[in-house]
Amino acid sequence: MPSSAPEVNTLLTIGELARRAGVSTSALRYYEELGLLPAPARISGQRRYPASAARVVGTILLYSDAGFTLAEQKVLMASRHDAGGEWNRVARRKLAELDEQIARAQAAREAIEHGLRCPHEDITRCPNFDAGVTARLAGEPLARSHRQLHENTSGK
Repeated sequence: MPSSAPEVNTLLTIGELARRAGVSTSALRYYEELGLLPAPARISGQRRYPASAARVVGTILLYSDAGFTLAEQKVLMASRHDAGGEWNRVARRKLAELDEQIARAQAAREAIEHGLRCPHEDITRCPNFDAGVTARLAGEPLARSHRQLHENTSGK
């Protein structure tokens, strides 16, 4: 039998929203504190969220998975009515950060693979490792010092 108060039936307690979204209740309170999740109505002192709040939390989780900080997400969510200018700016900056992280991870992977192929039983005794340490102490990032190492050894 349909309820005479359908609006009440669509409101979720904080626990129900947390279960539906797969997050903790403290995360929901934190999102609310940051302004990412709109403050819910209170019924008898308890938070009551509209069912649409689950989509907001899903958006937060998706943005987090894509690497956006909560501060960046606040900008993204505030700019959703913008013609895309602010969202594009934040997204392009995030892409540049991700490209940088990927390059660092790739350099680390290559250095570790190189180390695994090293014929020295103790990698720290390898002249190439020593050259890498020297380059790092000179302020060279791993990608550049590892590349220089290959350039120096390829001519020998």
